[in-house]
Amino acid sequence: MSTAPSKVAGSGLRAYFWEEAAADSNARRRDGRCGFSEHITRKLRGLRDGINSEPGTVPAMRDAHRVRLTDAARDSERLPDLYIAEHAALTLFGRHQQALPDPAHRPGGGLGAACRDLRRTRAFSERAVEQRLIASATAQDLHELVQHLHRLVPLLAQAGIALDYTRLMYDFAAWQSPGRDRVLRSWGLQYTEPAADALPADEPAAAGEDADESAKDAPYWACFVPGRAENGAQLAALRAGAGREPGTVPAMWPHYRTRMSPELRHQGALTRDLIAEHAALSLFGRHQQGRSRTMHVPGNSPGTAARLLLAKNGSGEEALERRFGALLTAIDTGELAMHLRGLVTLLARAEIGLDYDLLRTALRLWDDPKRPNAQGRFRDRWDRDFRIASQPKNS
Repeated sequence: MSTAPSKVAGSGLRAYFWEEAAADSNARRRDGRCGFSEHITRKLRGLRDGINSEPGTVPAMRDAHRVRLTDAARDSERLPDLYIAEHAALTLFGRHQQALPDPAHRPGGGLGAACRDLRRTRAFSERAVEQRLIASATAQDLHELVQHLHRLVPLLAQAGIALDYTRLMYDFAAWQSPGRDRVLRSWGLQYTEPAADALPADEPAAAGEDADESAKDAPYWACFVPGRAENGAQLAALRAGAGREPGTVPAMWPHYRTRMSPELRHQGALTRDLIAEHAALSLFGRHQQGRSRTMHVPGNSPGTAARLLLAKNGSGEEALERRFGALLTAIDTGELAMHLRGLVTLLARAEIGLDYDLLRTALRLWDDPKRPNAQGRFRDRWDRDFRIASQPKNS
């Protein structure tokens, strides 16, 4: 899990070493002194000896560990996951703190939020920061992840940005378990938090910057401009989201616009809004692939688009009716998205667009227990659009 206690819960042990170091620095600052006590400084040097070393093999690190090892764990072929995770967090903290005068540990500061803050400093390009975060998030195992982070934390230190190392340790422990999806989602949602991109109140916007900020709030399909060089990679990232849990495809992170509270972002919450946007993005990635004009066409419901498809093909009415009927009778959002994928494939071949704002809304409300009548309204409207020959708009 991504959210962790700030102490070794219920163990009777001291705070984690990075918490102890932060408390030491803060206490000295209150006394008018700076830096760390000698015993903390000595342990920090020992942590850096652990870089690229196996957990449990560095004598200088042993006193910094707070995760207890039982006799059985010591005799086992593999140490406990939490001990391994603590070792990784300790080595990163040692490197991070080495170049930072203030405590490198700050409760609540997740990795995604730290990278977002690094991007906002403009000390490095947005693309450079994003690439480093995505490279970390796509690591195949914990060792590879830690190697990427050892190259990232010096940049955070250079910018004066701290991390919640307790949280990071628990993220590490979950990395090779089902909890990894929530870790990934929390990093991505923290990194893309819209409110974090606002300019300070006393900093005037540059010419055209208001328009740029508005564009950041608009969904990806509404801002899509065919013919741009970056479109191919972006659409491929969206297609990779098909069948994947929202927030777990790092290449999609820059394209999410879902708003939610900071608390939900930091938890990596899987909300209905995020599920709907993720599904709509993956559908648009498939629909737009190879098309020379935008496939987001306001006003084109699935019923309208199916009717235009029938008129364009001139045959296959029975097969299309069956496909469309299956879409209308979808029980939940997941089944609706599955049937829409099949329809989108046919529409893409015929270059007929869809209203993706409408699709996102439908995917959001389709099986929402708080909106029990929404599904029926969408079904009735789309069925009417299919049955009544309408004047084509921009298809």
